[in-house]
Amino acid sequence: MLDHFSQPPPILPNIDQELLDYLICPERLPIHQYERNQEFWPRVSDPTSLFHYDNSPLSTMLKVQRDPNTGEIIDFREVPIQGAGSTAKNSMSLTRTPAPPSEATWGSISNFPFWPGGFPEVVTDLPEETAKFNTDELLTIPPGFTRGLIFEDDGCTIKTDSDGVLMPQKIPKSNNVVNLMDILDQNHDYLGIWETIEKEKASNLEQEQNEQTATLPEEDEVIPKELPVLRISEPPKLKPGQGTEWAVLLDTSKPVTDFRERIPEMALEYEFELDTFQKLAILQLEKHNHVFVAAHTSAGKTVVAEYAIALSQKHMTRTIYTSPIKALSNQKYRDFKHKFKDVGLVTGDFQINIKASCLIMTTEILRSMLYGGSEVTRDLEYVIFDEVHYINDKERGHVWEQVLIMLPAHVCVVLLSATVPNTIEFADWLGRTYQKKVYVVTTYKRPVPLQHYLYTGCGGSSRDNKYLVLDANGKFSMEGYNQANESIVKVKDKKQEKEHFKPQPKAPIKKGIYTPKQEKTMWDGLIDHLNKKELLPVVAFTFSRQRCDQNAESLMHLDLTNETEKFHIHTFFEKCIKSLKEPDRNLPQIQMMRQILSRGIGIHHSGILPIIKEMIEMLFQKQFVKLLFATETFAMGVNMPARTVVFDSISKHDGRQLRNLLPAEYIQMAGRAGRRGLDKTGTVIILCKGLVPPVNALQEMMLGRPSQLQSQFRITYGMVLTLLRVESLSVEGMMSRSFREADHQKKMHDIRKELEKVEAELSKECTRELSEYMEPLVEFYNSASTYLRARQEVLASIMKSPRVTKELIPGRILLITYKFHINKLALLLNANVKLNECTYKVLILTDKTDKSNDKQNQDLWYKMLALSNDQIYSPEGSPGHEVLTINVTDIFEITSKVIKVDTDLVMRDWEKRQIPRFRNDPPGQSCNLAIQELLNLTLNTVDRTNSENRATYLDFIQDLKVNEINLIEDIKHLNKLKDNLLDYISSTHIANFEEQFSIVFARKSLEDKKKDLQFQLSFASMSLYPEYEKRINILKELNYVNSQNRVELKGKVACEMGMNELLITELVLRNILADLQAAEVAALLSALVFQAKTRCEPNLTEELKKGKVAIENVFNEIQTLEKLYGIDKVAEGYNELNFGLVEVVYEWANAKPFAEIMKLTDVQEGIIVRCIQQLNETICDVRSVARLTGDPKLHSKMEEASAAVKRDIVFAASLYTQHENL
Repeated sequence: MLDHFSQPPPILPNIDQELLDYLICPERLPIHQYERNQEFWPRVSDPTSLFHYDNSPLSTMLKVQRDPNTGEIIDFREVPIQGAGSTAKNSMSLTRTPAPPSEATWGSISNFPFWPGGFPEVVTDLPEETAKFNTDELLTIPPGFTRGLIFEDDGCTIKTDSDGVLMPQKIPKSNNVVNLMDILDQNHDYLGIWETIEKEKASNLEQEQNEQTATLPEEDEVIPKELPVLRISEPPKLKPGQGTEWAVLLDTSKPVTDFRERIPEMALEYEFELDTFQKLAILQLEKHNHVFVAAHTSAGKTVVAEYAIALSQKHMTRTIYTSPIKALSNQKYRDFKHKFKDVGLVTGDFQINIKASCLIMTTEILRSMLYGGSEVTRDLEYVIFDEVHYINDKERGHVWEQVLIMLPAHVCVVLLSATVPNTIEFADWLGRTYQKKVYVVTTYKRPVPLQHYLYTGCGGSSRDNKYLVLDANGKFSMEGYNQANESIVKVKDKKQEKEHFKPQPKAPIKKGIYTPKQEKTMWDGLIDHLNKKELLPVVAFTFSRQRCDQNAESLMHLDLTNETEKFHIHTFFEKCIKSLKEPDRNLPQIQMMRQILSRGIGIHHSGILPIIKEMIEMLFQKQFVKLLFATETFAMGVNMPARTVVFDSISKHDGRQLRNLLPAEYIQMAGRAGRRGLDKTGTVIILCKGLVPPVNALQEMMLGRPSQLQSQFRITYGMVLTLLRVESLSVEGMMSRSFREADHQKKMHDIRKELEKVEAELSKECTRELSEYMEPLVEFYNSASTYLRARQEVLASIMKSPRVTKELIPGRILLITYKFHINKLALLLNANVKLNECTYKVLILTDKTDKSNDKQNQDLWYKMLALSNDQIYSPEGSPGHEVLTINVTDIFEITSKVIKVDTDLVMRDWEKRQIPRFRNDPPGQSCNLAIQELLNLTLNTVDRTNSENRATYLDFIQDLKVNEINLIEDIKHLNKLKDNLLDYISSTHIANFEEQFSIVFARKSLEDKKKDLQFQLSFASMSLYPEYEKRINILKELNYVNSQNRVELKGKVACEMGMNELLITELVLRNILADLQAAEVAALLSALVFQAKTRCEPNLTEELKKGKVAIENVFNEIQTLEKLYGIDKVAEGYNELNFGLVEVVYEWANAKPFAEIMKLTDVQEGIIVRCIQQLNETICDVRSVARLTGDPKLHSKMEEASAAVKRDIVFAASLYTQHENL
């Protein structure tokens, strides 16, 4: 019996092999019943099936007309359907057919986006114009033919004679010659004809529409003329803005006394009295206007966002709240969930309640939804952008601009930002983009004023050394600063006496000289001081993850919580980690956090596991964490104020250099001090650690202006391909509407006016044709203009060459042309060579023949006169002199002569005689000597028979020995253009040259100015246009787009990528990932997302090594192509491939526990988790590409890879979404 029960229970037999044999081995089939083994049904042809076709979409529908009293149907009316036949695949209209449910939220890369509010509406469906022309005047003879055909009155039948021969029509002389000038001189208003026809058509169309929508007489008394329907898809029509002013700054200094009268029933009631800036913003939200709120941290900007959400729920529309980081999205979801209930969260990993009226997401996700034509956009009323100053981020700031441009016109934008100095400028750009006013609300008032201190204590009796340097009114105290300096000196003296050292010079101690023991002593003293003064809780901003951990571990002996708080902390901690697996609960970081949190100490930085960071944030909000060591990211977003903020240092490393904190950074972090309603003032403490920061550094950081909002807009492959697939949109249009081009767009109106003015002047000049004898002068102008333009572009670089600057010493003789000073030798007095501009002070000779009031005042005119004549200027009679400040383009030649004279005395003498009191004084001795030497050299040079004392011109390459390769090419190009110019010099040697050339110059300069203005109005004048051309050339080279800029298959694949578009597309389409296992693909793709530094060399398998080499080869190939086309990836902050985490991800994808993979690297837990989460997004992108290209093998492999990495603590659910009752 026991043996019987020890056997496993019977199960169904495995028939997989039997089924396989049945399908692929027909020889095993039984020979009997052969008629049932294989059957064949011949296909019967049905030609009538070819007649079937899909019905065209309906263009009209029937509308019921009912009796208003009884509801009885009395009539049917046929009315047109707006957007008939338009779908997400062919239309950008909001009235198009809704997309299928699977594409409702995210949209599809094959869908058209809805028409962006930043682009002007395209005029479609224009009414046909039927002008009343005289048919006798219509041309019936094709151009170039000698005769035509005569038609009957029906316009189709050709007239023939009685014999049936076609009747030709000869060209009438009178109708073949049209004098346009005679027509213009008649000044007939031919446009009136069209206007009359348009009015008649419009009136007829209006009459037809009135007949279609006519109601019964009895309905007019009952049914209102306009139904009270909220139309968010139709923005209110406003009067066009005056000039370029699209931003309105609201006055927050005056109270809003009639707020309740203007909004008797608020969408959301508050228990406290709103501040003035909040009331002003809410008033504009009620009017459905764009609002930009700039205020300090904790000032109450979230009130404006909450009211926008409540208002959309009242209107039964939708709101999207965007945040710069995913963690902030989770926190906002929890906050808004308690207040509004109907709230959803959309991330790259998962979605919660995607049909909610309020959706929270990052800006990148909103951009993807807009490009994919998400159906969420239809009902969207408000989009709230939190932390808008994040637009300054070099890596991600361009996403904000793209989203702001791509939002449809009916969406109202709410911008929330810290105080920035150029809010009006940014709002003006946004208003001009939308052609709608943006209302700016700015307040510099803090709800809790801050007091800033320097702390110089180091334990013992110095633990209370805290000195006020900036009070709540923003006044800097030099007295407190000096006291802080003196206190550091006293501490040093006491240490020297105690250790029996001899007195030493009081040299400042460098920052960071504190040993770990001294750091521990200092923190002990500081925490004791804050505890006694009741200044806890405190956030200690430390700009190093390692120092955060070290400081927290060194203070494990402190205990800042009581027994009740310990119980709450322990209960909360255990409840949070309950969902984790047992091995994950025993991770070293979790064990350490359990210990330090029980003592009221926390750590918050990117190396901490996300679930631990969320625990710490929640405990800090409940004031169970008394001391929090955090990096800068803690200051972003969610309102988590403390009573005190401590700065471990005022300098940080930004990835490129060690620098002091910017004012905006300091204000953002210091703003965490002071809890509204709990503290009268907030305390900010800067640790000095043996050295008080320089007073100018403190003042600049505390009192300096915050960083301006600056455009980080850049061209990416993904943006180019996404916009090219939609013909109605263009990359050029996106670039022109970016914040980077805001100043250029402001000038467009003035440029157009200037162009009209130039065209009017040009039309006057062109009343008569230029004579044939002036054609050589035209050729001379064209050649000279080309030479001077090229000279202006490259001469500055040439003159900055070390070989050239070495020769440009004071006393050097130059040949210049400056305004009416044509071809004059000049004595160089001073050269001011800077990075952006080079200027030179020179002494020249003058006489009465100088035409200072010449009618041609353009600098180009004088330079062309200089090129037309190689004769050196020689003064007549006794010469005068003048000191000029010229630039590089005014220098025509550098001569071999140097005059030895004290140029400093010459300049001082000239500057003295510019003072009215000394204006009539004679020149000094040095100045007279310089004038005489310059005159003698001028006369000797003019005298061509004197070959010894003449000034000769130096060649840049042969004489000055310029050896830079790029400059040599530029110099050779200039010399070639100058040689071409010499071919036309002979045409200038004519009588009355200046008089004749002035006619040519007037016309040609106007034509050039017209071309320049047209260029400024074109897309090619934009700063990023050369970058766009480089990108599009690379895409053509790699066959992502064709010669007509149409997106090919590779381009459509790249559109699915969120990042590294070209690299991933090439890897997929070259089948580099095809032969790898799922774990190997995941491990190798981690090189695209991992950015941290590691000193551990990964141990790779042979397959991983081969895959690494293949990926590096493709990466280097793309990079080489980009260098060939001149794309600077370093300037964009481009990340190289980093294979430092390949082994870790490989073992994780092979189901190794998290604790084991941590032994393979020195990278912290939080960074690994973040890398794997980003990796999963990349894997999902590759999976989408496999589906698009029809590769089921790769698709299943990516499914397997995603499932392998998406597990356990790495993808533990956020506490903000998992436990709403925490």
